[in-house]
Amino acid sequence: MKLARSESSTRRVERLEARVTADQKRLLKDAADVQGRTLTDFVVGSLVETATRVLRERELVVLSAKDREVFVRALLNPPALERGRLARAVRRYGRTAK
Repeated sequence: MKLARSESSTRRVERLEARVTADQKRLLKDAADVQGRTLTDFVVGSLVETATRVLRERELVVLSAKDREVFVRALLNPPALERGRLARAVRRYGRTAK
C-alpha cells in the first residue's frame, strides 16, 4: 500500500488525541529523543508504520487464501495434456517411475 503524496495529504490539518499514562508518555518521549524526533513525529510515524504493516499483513493473508484456492482447484482439476513436449515428458516419466 503506497501513500499518495499530494500537497493536501502532506499538510497536517487533522487532529488526533489520545490519553496516555505518565509512564507511557515518558516511554514515548524517551524513544523519540533516542531517534532525534519530536514526540509528535515519533508517535505519528509509529502509528503510520504500524497501520501500514497491519494492512499489508491482512492483504498477504487474503492473497494467500486466494492463491491456495486456485492451487488446490488446479490440483483437483488439472488441465488435459494432449500433445506437445510436456505431455510426452509426463508419459515418459510415467513409464520410468514405475
